[in-house]
Amino acid sequence: MRGNEFLILLFLVLGVLTTTLFGANVTYDSRALVIGGKRRVLISGSIHYPRSTPEMWPGLIQKSKDGGLDVIETYVFWNLHEPVRNQYDFDGRKDLVKFVKLVAEAGLYVHLRIGPYVCAEWNYGGFPLWLHFIPGIQLRTDNEPFKAEMKRFTAKIVDMMKQENLYASQGGPIILSQIENEYGNVASAYGSAAKSYINWAAIMATSLDTGVPWVMCRQVDAPDPIINACNGFYCDQFTPNSNKKPKMWTENWTGWFLPFGGPVPYRPVEDLAFAVARFFQRGGTFQNYYMYHGGTNFGHTTGGPFIATSYDYDAPIDEYGLLRQPKWGHLKDLHKAIKLCEEAMVATDPTIASLGSNLEGSVYKTESGLCAAFLANVGTQSDATVNFSGNSYHLPAWSVSILPDCKNVVLNTAKINSVTTISRFVSQTLEDDVTSSEAFQSGWSWFNEPVGISSDNAFMKLGLVEQINTTADKSDYLWYSLSIEIQGDEHFLQDGSQTVLHVESLGHALNAFINGKLAGSGKGNSGNAKVSIEVPITLMPGKNTVDLLSLTVGLQNYGAFFDKRGAGITGPVKLQGLKNGSAVDISSAQWTYQIGLKGEELGLSSGSSSGWESESTLPRKQPLIWYQTNFDAPAGNSPIALDFTGMEKGEAWVNGQSIGRYWPTYTASNSGCTNSCNYRGTFRSSKCLKNCGKPSQDLYHVPRSWLQPNGNTLVLFEEMGGDPTQISFATRHIESLCSHVSESHPPPVDLWSSDKKTGGKSGPILSLECPFPNQVISSIKFASFGTPHGTCGSFNHGQCSSSRALSIVQKACIGSKSCSIGVSSDTFGDPCVRVTKSLAVEASCT
Repeated sequence: MRGNEFLILLFLVLGVLTTTLFGANVTYDSRALVIGGKRRVLISGSIHYPRSTPEMWPGLIQKSKDGGLDVIETYVFWNLHEPVRNQYDFDGRKDLVKFVKLVAEAGLYVHLRIGPYVCAEWNYGGFPLWLHFIPGIQLRTDNEPFKAEMKRFTAKIVDMMKQENLYASQGGPIILSQIENEYGNVASAYGSAAKSYINWAAIMATSLDTGVPWVMCRQVDAPDPIINACNGFYCDQFTPNSNKKPKMWTENWTGWFLPFGGPVPYRPVEDLAFAVARFFQRGGTFQNYYMYHGGTNFGHTTGGPFIATSYDYDAPIDEYGLLRQPKWGHLKDLHKAIKLCEEAMVATDPTIASLGSNLEGSVYKTESGLCAAFLANVGTQSDATVNFSGNSYHLPAWSVSILPDCKNVVLNTAKINSVTTISRFVSQTLEDDVTSSEAFQSGWSWFNEPVGISSDNAFMKLGLVEQINTTADKSDYLWYSLSIEIQGDEHFLQDGSQTVLHVESLGHALNAFINGKLAGSGKGNSGNAKVSIEVPITLMPGKNTVDLLSLTVGLQNYGAFFDKRGAGITGPVKLQGLKNGSAVDISSAQWTYQIGLKGEELGLSSGSSSGWESESTLPRKQPLIWYQTNFDAPAGNSPIALDFTGMEKGEAWVNGQSIGRYWPTYTASNSGCTNSCNYRGTFRSSKCLKNCGKPSQDLYHVPRSWLQPNGNTLVLFEEMGGDPTQISFATRHIESLCSHVSESHPPPVDLWSSDKKTGGKSGPILSLECPFPNQVISSIKFASFGTPHGTCGSFNHGQCSSSRALSIVQKACIGSKSCSIGVSSDTFGDPCVRVTKSLAVEASCT
């Protein structure tokens, strides 16, 4: 055979292997999903394709695979793909097929959560708003107009996947699909129609013949053959509604979402790892992290209302696509340890026994001799020593030890043998007189958004209109405008008494203008979107204008009948102090309405309009100003954010792409945060908070792929009054790379796995690796073997410390991208006999 013929044949063979890599029948039994006739223990993670960019997808997927995931889970966002009925969009960040194929190319499976209701802190829960206007429709219940639309879209997605051969039965990666989402949380509000709706949804989904199982999460009455699954911070106590279904966890919350006006939530990795290990200890075989990469709510995709633009979620891969350490690394070690137990776990149910107060052991043991064990201390106060199978084991409080051979511990969830990184954003001002990359090329230009009615499409109506029904969510903004004639004999003009404008609104924010000038503002919050303001105003004899700008900040996404919750000014709207001091209700007057802004009508977000002004003085700290400038991209390839310090509230676009709503002046309360969080004990979303008294979000992700080296356009719409010259770019830098490993740590899982055939066990190893390509370890800031204490960035020597530690670590690590050092007295000598020692290292990379 000639060489080129051989290559052609090789490529053909590889092509066949690629297309048939996942070709397998997928079923399930009481223990696990069964893929190609084999039960599997599966680790999954959620990545929502539109919350990142196609350029980011391969890296996110590869980091997920490197972290030990088997499955990528994503929702499908109906309103993103069908913004207008029967008009579909699957381009760019919406390219679902491309995302699924990239997951397949990485050798991972897919769980496709079609919904099509998704919640997800996503605008309107993922429903397109045009559903709201279909005559006779009621969402998420046994309603024929709704069911027809839901079936049509679900079938559309299934057909797309089938056409591309993406289901496992066709050789593709999709092994699971989900219909509906957490309906059990709200079903009681829909009465008897809820049961018939869920039964219909199950029949509809299975009739689409995907060849893979369907899931309903938080649905205890999910009808066969639908698998009901658990969502929550802990699911170890969950039991499926049939002894023929496996125990599955579709959402293990790695953190929590961030609302504007709230502190930043986070979840310690020790607790997260404890929850995962407990789930597998007690019979689970499929677990998914929500989120594994949270990403960014670009444009108007946030729901809530008041959900922030960042959807970082304290996930193992952060909003910018970087590894969050030690969370990612410790979970990677956990996944390896669990996979060492897989063969025993899928073969049998666990035998669970009490080992003492708050102590529990689970054993998977087969007749063929396979044995794996999990030992748990669910107490929150005290460490414990347990006797198991004739051996003694130390269990820290709120931890699980994993023994793949029922003898040797390879991982304890409370003991981290992974690097920690300290990173920060380094700001670079955008002032045009600053030389750092001379970000601006031509300074600022601006456009004054008219106050009140400026569009030919304005309309008049008696009384106050509801905002969502009026705007159909085409814009965040709705103007309510009214002219008032003030007679010269009004007593407040004579005696100087105060006139007050009183406005009540369903939210979410409100600006009030009197005679073209901002008189006052109000805002709701994530717990109560309603707005009520009382604003002292000055009225003049003759004609006066009252212009109220009502703003939405993402539509409701959760709760029974969430689609019925309105927005906008509901009234009453009163002028207090008129007519001999009494209040005049002007709610039922004839108002003029305008949907959206003049700048939106002109397409200013692209930066290309001819309406910009640049000859006079730049307006600062004034409401309703559009700003535009050109800039060069920051050098390098590290992630980029815009720091909106100096601005109030609005939206920003880079080269026509919306990076989302900004609101840096909405700060969190001063209470509720702690300097550290005790991971021991039941976690809740309010347990571990940081950033109190500070802006909920001041940094906003700008994807590198949206930028050119130079000639980029930034457009801002500022609602309240900001100074754009204070805005700065910020690039992400890793300040320190740390690890702290004790002699008492179990040996690394990789070494245990490779040595298990011979029975040899290696000691613990401290490993460091620079996170960015082309970086090497340039310095060792701290190294101590003995009894060091403190945390990354603030390590200190203890009373016992080897004098050789620094030089040994420097020799092993400096100049290399990564290094590994054995944590033992054999390496460093013994500075204190009969004392358990540890090695702490802080390094920097360049």
